[in-house]
Amino acid sequence: MDIQNLVKMANQIGQFFSSYADRDEAVREVSAHIRRFWEPRMRAAIIRHMNIGGDTGLMPLVADALRHLQQQETSTA
Repeated sequence: MDIQNLVKMANQIGQFFSSYADRDEAVREVSAHIRRFWEPRMRAAIIRHMNIGGDTGLMPLVADALRHLQQQETSTA
C-alpha cells in the first residue's frame, strides 16, 4: 500500500470538507467518510503514518479527523 497515495486521497477528502463553516463538523465528516469507504488496512496504514509524526503531508483537518477516527475505533474495540 503506497502511503503517499493514501495521503493524497485523504487530503482530497479533506479539501472537499474544508469548505464547511463548522470545523468540528468537517472533522467528523472526513472521519466518517474514511470509516465508510476505506478498508480497514487503508485506515490502519494512514493512522500509523500519522502517529509516526514528522512531516506526514496530511492537511491539519485530515490529521484531526484521523485522530477522531482513531479515538472512535479505540473506544469501540
